[in-house]
Amino acid sequence: MTLARETTTTQALAEIEPDLPVEVELEAPPAAAILAAMAPAVVVLDAAHRFRFANQAAEAFFALSAATLTGMRLEELIPPDHPLFAMLDLARAETGIIADHDMSFESPRLTRRNISVTVAPIPDHPDCVVVTLADGSTVQKLDRQMVFRNAARSVSGMAAILAHEVKNPLSGIRGAAQLLESVVPDQDRELTQLIQDEADRIRALVDRMEIFSDRPVERGPVNIHQVLGHVRRLAETGFARHARIIETYDPSLPPVWGNRDQLVQVFLNLVKNAAEAIPERGGVIELVTAYQHGVRLALPGGARRVHLPLVVSVRDNGCGIPDAIRSSLFDPFVTGKRSGTGLGLALVAKLVGDHGGLVECDSRPGRTVFRVHLPIQPPESKTEDA
Repeated sequence: MTLARETTTTQALAEIEPDLPVEVELEAPPAAAILAAMAPAVVVLDAAHRFRFANQAAEAFFALSAATLTGMRLEELIPPDHPLFAMLDLARAETGIIADHDMSFESPRLTRRNISVTVAPIPDHPDCVVVTLADGSTVQKLDRQMVFRNAARSVSGMAAILAHEVKNPLSGIRGAAQLLESVVPDQDRELTQLIQDEADRIRALVDRMEIFSDRPVERGPVNIHQVLGHVRRLAETGFARHARIIETYDPSLPPVWGNRDQLVQVFLNLVKNAAEAIPERGGVIELVTAYQHGVRLALPGGARRVHLPLVVSVRDNGCGIPDAIRSSLFDPFVTGKRSGTGLGLALVAKLVGDHGGLVECDSRPGRTVFRVHLPIQPPESKTEDA
């Protein structure tokens, strides 16, 4: 797409009166250059749905060069009944911007999911529209993270109420049961012991919920591989004795900016979940670390964009997560286990959120992956340490 440059009024005056003191205005770059530099995939389609322009991100999106795309019809890449065609027609008819934030493209030549699509007409070229295609999965992750944090806050309030209203009378009930135990007949002592055991169980549950309190996190540089090594040793000597644990690490990773004990708790919960999901024979858990370049996200509740380049993944070959609980997996008291409390993953989401990070899950039968995105040590803290 070629756009002509226009001479500004100020430049015209300068040509007529060379000695006239005027301010020189900077000429805006061509529209095509602006579109080419944009991070999302941007294409221009004409009335016949032929590609007239494609930026570099669009080449990566369609896995085709701009030269190959130019002149190609959209129908050659996606089926003619795809919802995008209706968006194109609507944008032209209403001369307005049309958007969809959860679109999938599945064809023999293209497979993309969770795509945010925006279609806008071009006033100077009525038959053409600009189509922007961006990965919408990050937006969904941030939305889910906000839900996780709100859920954790609700558990925090519940824990405070329980600690105040339940633990004190619970101690009285247990003490009374102990006194009764010394005076009741032997055949009734089993009942007094049952009362004490159940009081202890309820107290332990309240203590677990108190972990959700909004205490500030004391953070510093943490070697994530030392954390994972500690988690592995605990797992192999306990709940994951039947599993084969594989480590796939990037040895050049910088320190995480976090709290070591809380990070141990996060990955201990994730590895324990994996160990309970894998088969008794042939069960495999893989711990993976990687550095993800160029990822800066504005997290919910944050005033600035944060860098989350460090990704720790916990993979397993278990049965997968049931569809019924997948969307609410990190909510408190949601569990697919018969004896589970549903607080483990809720705590993971809360602790990762306190670190300014993100946690996500992809699951299907035979392969489940939990990914934890964490910040690295900020430069200013290195200066303070020095």
